[in-house]
Amino acid sequence: MDQLRALRVFVRVIDEGSFASAARALDLAPAVVTRLVAELEDHLGARLINRTTRRLALTDIGEAYLERARRILSEVDEATALATSASTEPRGHLRVLVPPAIAVHQLAKHLPRFHKQFPQVTVELSSPGGVEAVDESFDITILHTRHPLDGDFVARRLARTEVILCASPEYLNRRGRPGHPDELREHDTLLPPRSELQRGIVFQRGAWGDDEPPGETHTLVPRKPVLATSHLDTNYAAALHGLGVAGLPSFLIEDALMEHALERVLPEWRLFSVDIWAAMPSRKHMPARTRAFLDFLLEVFGGEDRDPWLAAAGCETRVEVCGAAAPQAAAPAQALVEPLSAD
Repeated sequence: MDQLRALRVFVRVIDEGSFASAARALDLAPAVVTRLVAELEDHLGARLINRTTRRLALTDIGEAYLERARRILSEVDEATALATSASTEPRGHLRVLVPPAIAVHQLAKHLPRFHKQFPQVTVELSSPGGVEAVDESFDITILHTRHPLDGDFVARRLARTEVILCASPEYLNRRGRPGHPDELREHDTLLPPRSELQRGIVFQRGAWGDDEPPGETHTLVPRKPVLATSHLDTNYAAALHGLGVAGLPSFLIEDALMEHALERVLPEWRLFSVDIWAAMPSRKHMPARTRAFLDFLLEVFGGEDRDPWLAAAGCETRVEVCGAAAPQAAAPAQALVEPLSAD
């Protein structure tokens, strides 16, 4: 028995004054209304209504039960209205899992605009460290990866961020601006403490896409760095203060590039890029606040397979296809930074 349905029918019978009137109001057959009330009484083991040929009369238990039934139905309707409004009007608390570097250098500066657009939504950012998988306990997980996402969840690409070499203008004025990766041997570098770098840092110059002609590849075995750390913001701060050349993701250094506090080094050479995604456990019954935040992220970052931060700073990788000999075989690409999840 659908007890909630039976409750609604019982209350409507009393309000309408008869089974027939209740049946018309509910667009049900009179026999269905009679059966539902009878099933409710059988379920309770008590008679709720005394039936006569002229009118209906509630029993003593029926009167007490009616009062509580009205209260229950009112609370159910309120809960339904609350859930419905949550799926249509952005409001409530939104929980977001995000890597610390993205939270600090990107989300923090855009959240005031989001709050202005959706003042009824509060945001909780959790940034315990690297984010490597979707966490179902959060409304949205923001993560970055060099590999395709795989799993039972819904994901939207926010942007692509390129890891580039950069240094302060003061450092470059003092030590010179390298024109080829080999010249980095004469520079101070900021590297992660990883033994894999002994195999070399792979630089590539030429077209970006897999369908384009191959460009030139160069592998550099770096000398001992002046600073070895896997913490992105420490490398960032050290580069700003002129310690040396660092490899950092574009989303982190966008403001410094635009303000000329950092300058791109070897702009025609690439290291690697990383895709940034916003992922949700499911698209089904997505609250309006989650949809609003996702749409906001797509608006801010573009949602395309491109780097919006280098474009904004006016220092995208300069593509120069080299017509010389085919590139040499190289070890798997390494970079001047740890994987972004290490922050």
